[in-house]
Amino acid sequence: MRAAIIDTPGSVRVGEVPDPKPRDHDVVVAVGACGICGTDLHIADGYFPPTPYPIVPGHEFAGRVVEVGANAPGGFAVGDRVAVDPSLFCGHCGPCRSGRGNLCANWGATGDTVDGAFAEYVAVPAATCYRMPDAMTYQQGALVEPVSCAVHGVRRIGVEAGERFLVLGAGTMGLIMQQLLQRAGAVVTTVDRNTARLGRPRALGAEAAVADVAELDDEKFDAAVDCTGAVAAIEAAFDSLRRGGRLLVFGVAPEDARVSLSPFRIYNDEITVVGSMAVLHSYGAALNLVATGVIDTSSLLTESLPLEQFDDALQLMRSGQGLKTQVLPGPADA
Repeated sequence: MRAAIIDTPGSVRVGEVPDPKPRDHDVVVAVGACGICGTDLHIADGYFPPTPYPIVPGHEFAGRVVEVGANAPGGFAVGDRVAVDPSLFCGHCGPCRSGRGNLCANWGATGDTVDGAFAEYVAVPAATCYRMPDAMTYQQGALVEPVSCAVHGVRRIGVEAGERFLVLGAGTMGLIMQQLLQRAGAVVTTVDRNTARLGRPRALGAEAAVADVAELDDEKFDAAVDCTGAVAAIEAAFDSLRRGGRLLVFGVAPEDARVSLSPFRIYNDEITVVGSMAVLHSYGAALNLVATGVIDTSSLLTESLPLEQFDDALQLMRSGQGLKTQVLPGPADA
C-alpha cells in the first residue's frame, strides 16, 4: 500500500509499505480522511520524544473497516464506517489504574508511536473504534480527535455560564475551544497575531477578536486558554487574569521551553494553572458534538489533498495558511 513515511527527522516521503495485518483484537481500516496537526510537524522535525523512526504518522482519522481480527470486540463488520481514538494506554500502570490513561507510563498513540493513518490502510485496536452516523462524512469524522482533546481541556479548566474567557490562538484548536466554551455559556475574546484568521472567531460569536492582547486595554478575564504553545502567549494569558483566575496550558510547547510566571501572583491572587494532555474519556462525547452540529466543522476544514501530496500538506500547516488541512488517502468511499 502507499503511505507517508518519516524515515528520520526531516526525511519525509510517500512510498510503498506492507499492508497491515490485524492482530486478534484489531480491525484494519481503509482511511477516508486524516488531518494534520502540530504534533505531526513535531514528529517530522524530530521534536516529539515518544516517536520511533521510521514511522507512518497520522492520528486524526476516520474510514471504513475492511478486515476484522478473529477476536475483535465490538461486533465490527467489514463495511462499518468508524472514527478512531488514537490513544493506546497500557492499562496496568499507576495512572491507568487510577483512570488517567492519558498520563500512562507506557503511553502510545496510533500515528505517534506506532504506524498511523497517512496511509491507504491502518490496523488499530477495535476497542478504539467508534461507529459514525450515516450522515457524518469521513472528513468530519477525522475532526473528532481534535474535538475530543478540546473536550478534555474544557473539563480540566471548568467553565460557568457568564464567565469571560480569553483564548490565545484562532487556529483549528482555538476555534474548537471557542465553540465549546461558548456552548457552556462563556463570553469569549480571541487573540491571534495572524490577522487573516480573526474573521472566523468573530463569525462564530466571539465578543472580540484582536491581533494582540495589548489591544484589550488591560481587560482582565476569569480564565484564559493558550492554544498556541508559544511562551509569549502563555505569559500574556497569565497576565490577563483577574484575581482568582484560571489558566489552561493547552497548546504544545517545545519540551525545553520555559515561561516566567509570578509565583507571588499565583499565591496572592490564587491563580490556578492547569495542563491538558490529549484525550481522556472524551472521544465519544466529541463524536456526539460533531454529529449533532454543535461544532461547526465547515468553519474548520479549509484544504484537502491526496496522499501523494503529503509534504505539501505539511508545508501548508507550517505556513499558517488556512486552518485544518486533511489528507484523503483513498477513494471517496474509502
